[in-house]
Amino acid sequence: MPSNTNASSGHKSGKKKGRRARLVVIVLVLAIVGGIGFGAYWSISTVRASFPQTKGTIKLDGLSRNVEVKRDGNGIPQIYADSDADLFMAQGYVQAQDRFWEMDVRRHMTSGRLSEMFGKSQVKTDEFLRTLGWHRVAKKEYDTKLSPETKKYLQAYAKGVNAYLEGKDGKDISVEYAALGFTNDYKPQKWTPVDSVAWLKAMAWDLRGNMQDEIDRSLMTSRLGPSQIKDLYPEYPYKRNKPIVREGAYDSVTEKYDAEGAPTDTQTGTGGTGGAAGTGLAGGAQAPDGMQSQLSGLSDALDEVPAILGPNGNGIGSNSWVVSGSHTITGKPLLANDPHLAPQLPSVWYQMGLHCRSVSDTCQYDVSGYTFSGMPGVVIGHNNDIAWGMTNLGADVTDLYLEKFTGDGYQFDGKVLPFTTREETIKVAGGKDKKITVRGTNNGPLISDRDDELVKVGKKAGVDTAAPDRGDGYGVALRWTALTPGKSMDAVFDLNKAKNFTEFRKAASSFEVPSQNLIYADTKGNIGYQAPGKIPTRGKGDGSLPAPGWDADYRWDGYIPQDALPYEYNPERGYIVTANQAVIDDSDKAKYPYKLTSDWGYGARSQRIDDLIQSKIKNGGKISTEDMRLMQTDNSSEIAKLLVPKLLKIDIKDKYVREAQKLLEGWDYTQDADSAAAAYFNSVWRSILKLAIGNKLPKELRVKGQCLNVEPAGNTRPADEGKRVRECGERDADSAQPDGGDRYYEVIRKIIDDETNSWWRSPATRTDKETKNRDQLFERALHDARWDLTAKLGKDIDTWSWGRLHRLTLKNQTLGTEGPGWLQFVLNRGPWNLGGGEAAVNATGWNAAGGYGVVWVPSMRMVVNLKDLDKSKWINLTGASGHAYNAHYDDQTDKWAKGELLPWAHSRQAVEKSTSDKLVLRP
Repeated sequence: MPSNTNASSGHKSGKKKGRRARLVVIVLVLAIVGGIGFGAYWSISTVRASFPQTKGTIKLDGLSRNVEVKRDGNGIPQIYADSDADLFMAQGYVQAQDRFWEMDVRRHMTSGRLSEMFGKSQVKTDEFLRTLGWHRVAKKEYDTKLSPETKKYLQAYAKGVNAYLEGKDGKDISVEYAALGFTNDYKPQKWTPVDSVAWLKAMAWDLRGNMQDEIDRSLMTSRLGPSQIKDLYPEYPYKRNKPIVREGAYDSVTEKYDAEGAPTDTQTGTGGTGGAAGTGLAGGAQAPDGMQSQLSGLSDALDEVPAILGPNGNGIGSNSWVVSGSHTITGKPLLANDPHLAPQLPSVWYQMGLHCRSVSDTCQYDVSGYTFSGMPGVVIGHNNDIAWGMTNLGADVTDLYLEKFTGDGYQFDGKVLPFTTREETIKVAGGKDKKITVRGTNNGPLISDRDDELVKVGKKAGVDTAAPDRGDGYGVALRWTALTPGKSMDAVFDLNKAKNFTEFRKAASSFEVPSQNLIYADTKGNIGYQAPGKIPTRGKGDGSLPAPGWDADYRWDGYIPQDALPYEYNPERGYIVTANQAVIDDSDKAKYPYKLTSDWGYGARSQRIDDLIQSKIKNGGKISTEDMRLMQTDNSSEIAKLLVPKLLKIDIKDKYVREAQKLLEGWDYTQDADSAAAAYFNSVWRSILKLAIGNKLPKELRVKGQCLNVEPAGNTRPADEGKRVRECGERDADSAQPDGGDRYYEVIRKIIDDETNSWWRSPATRTDKETKNRDQLFERALHDARWDLTAKLGKDIDTWSWGRLHRLTLKNQTLGTEGPGWLQFVLNRGPWNLGGGEAAVNATGWNAAGGYGVVWVPSMRMVVNLKDLDKSKWINLTGASGHAYNAHYDDQTDKWAKGELLPWAHSRQAVEKSTSDKLVLRP
């Protein structure tokens, strides 16, 4: 544990420390940029001190026999051992060599202890994370849920990490510790098995489903009516964008999902509409003014965590698809996957192979793929028999509950129940400890306690007449499946060993959180899909808005049985696509009796992939590994196909705007980095969204600092009609609305032919006339985009390109974003000019409300060849190393940006051939 600096040490000591830090800045910058003199020697030796030893021999106490670590030219390790314990101990050692700083930051985040490393700036984040209690839940999982075998693997992994840490100072582990040492005497602690388990909670949070939609819909009610909110959350377009599962059905007699046959009987259940969300709060009423600011406080609190993990929203997802051998050149399946996550440096993924020299009962693994630093096993990849990929299912696994406080308790079913409470102490580097009390109800932790405004959440909330007196207001509790101990870590190892679809499905049944779409292929030629996860069933309510916690009828009443979750096996069409679209067509509720969510992705990416596969296989065409790669890098804009023909019909008088409009003539809708047309169109799309929707949203959803003179949309407040007030946005740019994702594609598609729809109306400004119909708004958007790009890219449209707007900068965790400028220079990389875009298959996401910069990316890409696993391909966003200035810090990024893939050796012979460095770990 770091010792805290005494607050009474005084101003002089602070000045001395500041002078020392500035001196070090000068030395380090001179050293790295100039590369001369003693400073150069000092800084280079400091940076290189933490580089891993990758050749020769290292003694590692605790091993039973020698372990080989073979690294290829990109520094990707393949480990060879004779026992499971040795294999996972070596994995811990090697990952700590490459990525311990990243691992250490992650475990401090999941345990709500970032303030111990980074001081008071992280206290609010720690308070929120302590309230959620990820690390506490992970400990319960480890103590009570995980199998003895899994515990042994976690212990072996921790043993390997700690063997690496033994005897090392911070500067010997990573240059970030050397930098941290100028302001903090923090020293890394030993790794524990629970530290590994807790990271799955962080990933579950990043992929938690519709909580932000639940908040946003509630916030919208202050300025939009129910029909307007419904417009912004349209039903899923089942007829146009196909769901994942299209064969088989739920059998109400056996209460199982049958992938092959039709049910013997059907019954009407509680299936959702798959996109349209209810607009009532806790039983039908709207949330008036008072709840607006309170729920925005909750949104602010949630934003503290995505600052580390990245934005969460409808646009974030992943692509995966599998094609059977009947449609491939090889005659065996091909499987592709590219999960979409916030860009990080180093990448959230770590490439690795885990190989038993001889697979047996005592050494059971021969697997390679992508894992997380800090976790044993492989999360996505293949073994000798099967391959698997993942995308976010998006199941609704979170609910917010309004809680009525009475004295020291809360009301539930006519009684007053006591809060559960615990005290938490947050240690703060350079400051005083802070104590907080975490309270909870039978629905979960009271997240409203973490924000002064949130104590009053629901003070004016619209609830039905049966609700208890609001008094000083309602609290807000969070119910989330990840806060219940589960067995997801067991599932990781079971997937790694699975040999067929039956074993794959059994492993999937333990993959409770986060809920993922799992696709499958095997070397025998079979393909499949399974929807796993711990997905709640509800009494009343649909989970789209906060529910009344005092009413037992709104409690979760169970979980969807695993046997009832949809799956497919060798579908007749010969391929399966999962890209966050609807899992199953539940527009007819009789077909499937359970609700998975009301907030699917809207299928723009999935249907594009489906169309690309169909275009290739029609008339007997065959798909190659290269075809799969090209599909992953498809830049086509689906919204451009809808809008451009109409934009070109607008009669533009201004010659400069007309010059830009002409860029769209003959454009093929691909968003290549060098495309001027893509730059202009995306600016026009952004302007359309702002004029039609964004300016009508409440300030809590609009970008922070962007101010407007606005009036309420529609007729929700007749008394205020015609009046305007000055309102400034309050939302972080990466999570503001409208974000421009495929939900908004569907919103615009619904009204595109209704030329006088009220959404097309936009008030006059000092420079623009009021728009009363679609074409007037389109004309204004064309003008706005011309001048927006003139300001950003220059007057000469010949110099415009999408990549100059759409840039990716990779930032090192914490110190690369919060550290001083010199340190950011040392740790960060970029920018890269990228193609692709929002809801494209090449999903380099950007938030239309906030700007053009890249906010999420395909965090890795892979294509597995089940005919010859050594002909599989992969790429990571950055590189194997987490050490700045190591050769493998970002050596894959240039190729990643170009859409290239690297060879992926798996067999002993192929790995040996590709080996550049060999390290022997011996007992």
